[in-house]
Amino acid sequence: MYRTHTCGELRVAQKGTEVTLAGWVQTVRKLGTAITFVDLRDRYGITQLLMGEDLTKQLDENPLGREFVLQATGVVNERSNKNPNIPTGEIEITVTSFKILNKSAVPPFTIQDDTDGGDDLRMKYRFLDLRRNAVKKNLELRYAVNRAARNYLHQNNFMDIETPFLIKSTPEGARDFVVPSRMNAGQFYALPQSPQTFKQLLMVSGYDRYYQIVKCFRDEDLRADRQPEFTQIDCEMAFVEQEDILNMFEGMIKSIFKDVKGIDYTEKVQRMTWEDAMWNYGNDKPDIRFDMKVLNLKKPSTVYTDKQDNATLINGADFKVFDEAETVVAIAVPGCSEYSRKQTDELTEWVKRPQIGMKGLVFIKVNADGTYKSSVDKFYSEEKLKAIADAANAKAGDLILILAGAEERTRKAISDLRMEMATRLGLRKDTEFKLLWVLDFPLFEYDEEGNRWVARHHPFTSPKPTQIETMIYNNPVIENAAEYLKHPYANIKANAYDMVLNGNEIGGGSIRIFQRELQEKMFAALGMNEEEQLHKFGFLLGAFEYGAPPHGGIAFGFDRLCAILGGSESIRDFIAFPKNNSGRDVMLDAPATIDEKQFEELQIKLNLK
Repeated sequence: MYRTHTCGELRVAQKGTEVTLAGWVQTVRKLGTAITFVDLRDRYGITQLLMGEDLTKQLDENPLGREFVLQATGVVNERSNKNPNIPTGEIEITVTSFKILNKSAVPPFTIQDDTDGGDDLRMKYRFLDLRRNAVKKNLELRYAVNRAARNYLHQNNFMDIETPFLIKSTPEGARDFVVPSRMNAGQFYALPQSPQTFKQLLMVSGYDRYYQIVKCFRDEDLRADRQPEFTQIDCEMAFVEQEDILNMFEGMIKSIFKDVKGIDYTEKVQRMTWEDAMWNYGNDKPDIRFDMKVLNLKKPSTVYTDKQDNATLINGADFKVFDEAETVVAIAVPGCSEYSRKQTDELTEWVKRPQIGMKGLVFIKVNADGTYKSSVDKFYSEEKLKAIADAANAKAGDLILILAGAEERTRKAISDLRMEMATRLGLRKDTEFKLLWVLDFPLFEYDEEGNRWVARHHPFTSPKPTQIETMIYNNPVIENAAEYLKHPYANIKANAYDMVLNGNEIGGGSIRIFQRELQEKMFAALGMNEEEQLHKFGFLLGAFEYGAPPHGGIAFGFDRLCAILGGSESIRDFIAFPKNNSGRDVMLDAPATIDEKQFEELQIKLNLK
């Protein structure tokens, strides 16, 4: 062995012990000609080495540089100038001999938490970036989450079963990555977007509790929380109902909190229907660490039919912005009534940004003296402004922000504005965690571009039992796209559920279809004829004829869960070798071209347009 101890384990209790350490040179500090201090780093920590006059002379002839690989033998001594900022700060090694195991070129950025390297540079030299303590802590947390999940699932009789990576391309909502087959010319494998059909087949096979922590692949546009290859905690259970799934995986996440963060999450996990989430928060993954619920001042005539809006508060004022809008929504922001004109103008410009897409912003200030000030004073009396403020549960000192426009865009915009204001007010604390189940999603959603119905989750999700008979349509073309919400498919609810953590969907699943007849009906509803069903999913339909049990499951976004627990907005910080926002691995320079011989072997001709 090159070392007897790591650079993070020695303490005063080992004083007088002869040890050998090996690691990378973090810093070299020379004091005159007599003493040299070297900070030696490995995965476990940093230890200070003290080299006396003789060894300092050797270093003059053969200098150490940053990131040199060094082996040093010496005796543990107590430091006179202790460093309370590191675990080994009370000791140092008085070195008796050392050996340079390998030299290093000057690194392109400093290997420290506060590095001077930008994202692109650090990704190009990711093998160096991984030496930084901040990155190391992220990967340690990822491993801890992995271990905690496995321990919980093992204790609950789940079995880790691997499924193939080279599979058949099937429609699951995103583009597949495809892999050409040399042995089957002109045919292609696909990389799995998830192990969905395999885990259902495992239920048919009698493996009633399955899991994998598994790579999945989707050829999608990227952002901070999305990578072309990502990891799921993928789980399935047989002979269960929705309540069994919710209880089991509530327990798993709480167990991870306890094992990884030391948090004893004892409170009951709140549950909310999809419709209530959209109505009260503007999205289906609300952050419930803070309040600021949406006030619906005007609702579209064909959406949320059982919800009561507050249209009487804004009607009759001859304010065309509200009168002509499909929907009008508001939030009461606590403690911001003293915002200046400059600040409200800045918020107006914020909602006008292309990614938000609104034309403007209306505000009402609830002043501490009981008066009201608004950007629409000339249309609404103080009495009306007070009524709106009361409906929004606004208190003295609050600022009410109102958006108006098309339903989908406006609801998304008020949700984004709610999150933005919470961020500005410090209400989104990354040390606070709030779990939520969102239930009763729509089974279908309308694809405007294709003028057809598609599965909101995937085509294996079961409808609510009472609504199965509604699925009698063979995906008819909707003649008037504006009327699609009047179609029966718009009201079918799914046996589906999402787990939300701090405004992020961390897991989603459903009770599955397990009878061939119902699965065929679902495929037909999505526009698949019998021939297409057999071609794409004949193996699954056939399996359902051999005693398929009732089953359901869930998949957790492992990378995203790690990022939230680590207090980061980006999953890239918790992946050892991530891709950039263009889907490239800049370290490997991938994807890359292949040579002509490989094209010939695959019998593929490249046709770039």
